[in-house]
Amino acid sequence: MPERAGRLTVADLVVLALLHERPMHGYAASAELEYREARDWAGISRPQVYYSLKKLAEQGYVAPSPGGDEAGAGPERRVYAPTEKGSEALAAALERPEWAEQRPPPPFLTWLALAHLARPGAGARQVRRRREFLQREAARERETLGSFAHEGGGEAHMAARLMVELTIRQFEAELEWLGEVERTLGIT
Repeated sequence: MPERAGRLTVADLVVLALLHERPMHGYAASAELEYREARDWAGISRPQVYYSLKKLAEQGYVAPSPGGDEAGAGPERRVYAPTEKGSEALAAALERPEWAEQRPPPPFLTWLALAHLARPGAGARQVRRRREFLQREAARERETLGSFAHEGGGEAHMAARLMVELTIRQFEAELEWLGEVERTLGIT
């Protein structure tokens, strides 16, 4: 999504949404996002969590939670909770049209557009790499989907399940499409 000065980034929104579930400090937020494999669906890293917490606090979207800090643990263990201003900013940001109207360019399609300039044999190697990657990722996502059977329900849980199911379907569709790429371009 295009960023404007002062506008909440995807990382900011993910952190703010997580704090709506329960107040927490940066380390706990990072651990929770790692558990939820947020890098796969939001591209958020551990340093971004801390950067977002600082930014959200400076803008008044989160505030230290009374009595929530771990004694003597320092600022990285300061427990934050969303403010009313933060709740309003999150709700407004989730109504932005680009959530539904954006086409991010997948790197593989960029490669395909440029592949005619690659050395001989590179096309076959890259298609093979892509196929192996998609197969690995689809297997990993199926494993994730299987783990949902052991967890509780709720709207966030259902959304996560739907996200994983879509990801698997996209991987499967691309795997089928790669056969067409090979046939059309004469890649073996």
